[in-house]
Amino acid sequence: MSLHDDTVRVLETYDDRDDGQKELRRIYLEHLAARPDGMWKSCGAGHVTASALVIDAERRRILLTLHKKLGLWLQMGGHCEPQDTSLAAAALREATEESGIRGLTLLPGGPVQLDRHAIPAPCHWHLDVQYVAVAPVGAVAEISEESLDLRWFGYDEVAAVADGSVVRLLDRTRAALSARVRG
Repeated sequence: MSLHDDTVRVLETYDDRDDGQKELRRIYLEHLAARPDGMWKSCGAGHVTASALVIDAERRRILLTLHKKLGLWLQMGGHCEPQDTSLAAAALREATEESGIRGLTLLPGGPVQLDRHAIPAPCHWHLDVQYVAVAPVGAVAEISEESLDLRWFGYDEVAAVADGSVVRLLDRTRAALSARVRG
């Protein structure tokens, strides 16, 4: 299965009752149906990206990167690469590369959020599919070339440092974690 096909499958099975997420899901699927290159950075109309919010093993903190180009505290993530075998693998690769943490595992159940955001030309949009990655006990983060800083934040600190998209991702992450505890 190609990465494009896997992404379509992930999006088709992404189930969210939120109308905004349903609309984004529709936009992503239409984009991929119209653009065979819609997974790649070279697609000027926009492209799918994969990211993961890294949480600590105790599920009390998240790891954010101070993005070198944007100057914003964000989750780990970025462009899909030809060697990625699935969208989940792309998110896990990006989280591992940018956090320096080996042994991350994705929270089961697929992505927790879709986030479409404008980016500077020559491209126009990132169609981000966002997962949650859990760090192993005792994980030590190491800063990457793509980051100005890397720092753990308590859940209650995130709104003061990050933008609304990260806050929403944290809220959805916490809801997903709660659902798994109840289930």
